[in-house]
Amino acid sequence: MSRSLSSLPSSDSLSSPLPVVINTRPIERAAPLTCHLQAAGFTVVDIPMLALQPRPVTDADMALMRQWLAGEYQALVIVSPTAAASGLAVWQTLAHENKNDDVNNQSLASLPKPPSHLIAVGEATAAVLNNVALPSFSYQVLQPTIANNEGMLVMPEIEGLQAGDKLLVWRGLGGRRLLVDTLQARGVHIDSIAWYERTMPATASAQYQHWQQQFNVSHNTLIQRPKPVVIISSGTAFEHWLSVVEQAQSIDSDSNINLNTNTNLNQVTALKLSDFSYVVLGARLADMLAERSLSYWRVEDLAPQTILAALQS
Repeated sequence: MSRSLSSLPSSDSLSSPLPVVINTRPIERAAPLTCHLQAAGFTVVDIPMLALQPRPVTDADMALMRQWLAGEYQALVIVSPTAAASGLAVWQTLAHENKNDDVNNQSLASLPKPPSHLIAVGEATAAVLNNVALPSFSYQVLQPTIANNEGMLVMPEIEGLQAGDKLLVWRGLGGRRLLVDTLQARGVHIDSIAWYERTMPATASAQYQHWQQQFNVSHNTLIQRPKPVVIISSGTAFEHWLSVVEQAQSIDSDSNINLNTNTNLNQVTALKLSDFSYVVLGARLADMLAERSLSYWRVEDLAPQTILAALQS
């Protein structure tokens, strides 16, 4: 992990109060991190900045899956647990589409040998694949040492791809541009299936404003307390975070205009982006925060142990 050049929270003594941690991960992925940090003594607030919405499987998606099963790709990259689960379900369907057996009575244990390398980004993604009883002769589920774009690019199975080779990606809509751009520059053909899309939860702004009100009331003292820490896992999540913080500031500004000067003496100002510190995944996100002179820790994976180590550093 690495730190920004901006000022970071001080840990001068073990008796210093721990910061509040805001976990912005999707509901489906938030619990392991929240529980791990709570066990270490942190107060954790779940305010998801991403909602994972399944997308309809199109004829084009099915065609790409058939091409992969026919051995037309050198590798398959699976970027998330959600993508893994969605892709496995379609793989199961296609594996039995030409059989007379009732597909509903088939198990994933009867999936055929994967026709290419299977590369999972992150332990949670690998677990979805490894928990399926694939045949004993199947390929090993491979993982980059560092679970991000940079880590994948140095894997032999990816680094060795040449012009004319083909790579298939199971993913959500958007993201992973560094991997795609780098390989396309080499002449590698990349196809992708977006099994889901990431949207801003409808309740994100209301949840944030409710938390901010409670936080301001409980921290409206002369005691110096550490900045709250926000966990940011993607550029899309950060964009949504910007939106909810700026919206809260706008509401606060409008409220102040309408308040009498005397009654405004006790008004609590909305928090700014710089009132928080951040834990961010990878170089691209770190650059985005550095451009705004925000304080952050950079981590290379989202394992709860990694994030806890950053917070305790």
